Amino acid sequence: MRKNLISVGALCALIFVVAVVAFSSCEKVVFSDDIEGTGDKNGNLRVSVFQIEKTAFEAFTRTAASEACTRLNFAVYNMDGSRVKQVNQTSDKSGFGTASFQLDEGKYLLVVLGHSASANPTMTNPAKIQFTNATGFSDTFLHSEEITIGEEPVDMQVALDRIVSLCRVIITDDYPEEVAKMQFYYTGGSGAFDASTGYGSVNSKQKVTFSVTEGQKQFDLYTFLHEDSDNISLKITALDASGNELKTRDFDVQMERNKITWLTGAFFEGGGSSSSIAVTGVTVNTEWAGDIRQNF
Repeated sequence: MRKNLISVGALCALIFVVAVVAFSSCEKVVFSDDIEGTGDKNGNLRVSVFQIEKTAFEAFTRTAASEACTRLNFAVYNMDGSRVKQVNQTSDKSGFGTASFQLDEGKYLLVVLGHSASANPTMTNPAKIQFTNATGFSDTFLHSEEITIGEEPVDMQVALDRIVSLCRVIITDDYPEEVAKMQFYYTGGSGAFDASTGYGSVNSKQKVTFSVTEGQKQFDLYTFLHEDSDNISLKITALDASGNELKTRDFDVQMERNKITWLTGAFFEGGGSSSSIAVTGVTVNTEWAGDIRQNF
């Protein structure tokens, strides 16, 4: 009798396994919506990056995507903010600047992002597209647009505009022999932005560290402001090879959207541990929209 019970149990287990396999074979396979390449072949939405805002020293110009950034991110969202599809591209691969999506009829938000960070930002939520300290912060360009998909395919050429502010720090004096790195920690800006506005959407603690073994004197610090004009609190620290602090100074730096703030001075010879910065002039900069020059 026991022998028969074992046989019945084994048979039931076999039937269960077969049922699971059959159910799985009928279930729709789910693929990642975050892919590398050019997207869906023969999609009904085809997007090409036509140009990116990047001004030369002579005059305002627009340039090809591959000359302005090393990464492009194309994302499509439902109108409730949920991401439908995303394609990520790097400038060393073919097809850079063109993406295709197969979409159901309806309304969507298209976001195209150009940057040169070391990795792609988090783009799950269009109201909080976020870079991190590990990802890095770079010159960043955006196109955001509501689109409607109908029966006919849609072909789009989009132009991207700069949405960051830049604090360019220039140290004019010589490094002491023991200095190996310069660390920049700043608050008041944002490492994330809202795709609908291009403005910062969180209060970030941004930190960037540079090696100065080759005598680097210029350091570029990018952020997304919460409004057109704002201040950031910047702490600059000189470190030795082991990460020990050698000297720290604090600055209050005025920033404006799409403008460069030049923060220039003798870091090691000047001042104590803190400095209060006053604006010395705002002029039109032929490289960006304008610049702010501050000395310390």
